[in-house]
Amino acid sequence: MPKVRTHSATKKRFRKVAKGSKVKRSQAYRRHLLTKKTQKRKRNLRGSAYVHSADDHIFKVLLPYG
Repeated sequence: MPKVRTHSATKKRFRKVAKGSKVKRSQAYRRHLLTKKTQKRKRNLRGSAYVHSADDHIFKVLLPYG
C-alpha cells in the first residue's frame, strides 16, 4: 500500500490536537488593516480556534497522518 501525501499548505496552517478528534486553527482577520479595528476585536482574535465539525471529513484527507 503506498503512502498518502499530506497537503503541504494544510500542514502549515492547521494541526490536530492530542486526541486527534479536533483540528486547531488560528484566527483570521489579524494580519493587516489593524488600525481601524478596535482593541477589543483584536484582543478576541488573539487566540486560536477549532475547525467546525462539519469540515472534519476534509481534514481526514488533507492531514492523513496528523
